[in-house]
Amino acid sequence: MRIAILAALTVAVISSPACRGNNPDEAVAYQVATGGDANRGRVVIEQKNCGACHTIPGIRRARGMVAPPLYWFSRRTFIAGQLPNTPANLVRWVQSPVSVEPRTAMPMVGLSDQEARDVAAYLYTLR
Repeated sequence: MRIAILAALTVAVISSPACRGNNPDEAVAYQVATGGDANRGRVVIEQKNCGACHTIPGIRRARGMVAPPLYWFSRRTFIAGQLPNTPANLVRWVQSPVSVEPRTAMPMVGLSDQEARDVAAYLYTLR
């Protein structure tokens, strides 16, 4: 009887959505407080053509090979190898990359404060 109960509990835990996340296709959605909206961020990323340089999951035609791919961005420790991956630092980076790394190849694309927060919100969904 105990073995049957233990087996049932094991199956329940393994199939639980909370246990998923190792497979990027089954990532559990969560939000990081950026002050932005991930849906608007996706639109901004498409409009600014960030995919010309980056491969970005969920963004049409974002298959760029010039800059790092942004798979699992929210799991990264650093932004541009310089800054801890925090919402404030990410907003700063996407809005003004040269303020972080003066010799970066990443261009300033003219993001407003809100657009930068929206882009950050989208990037934090990449889990």
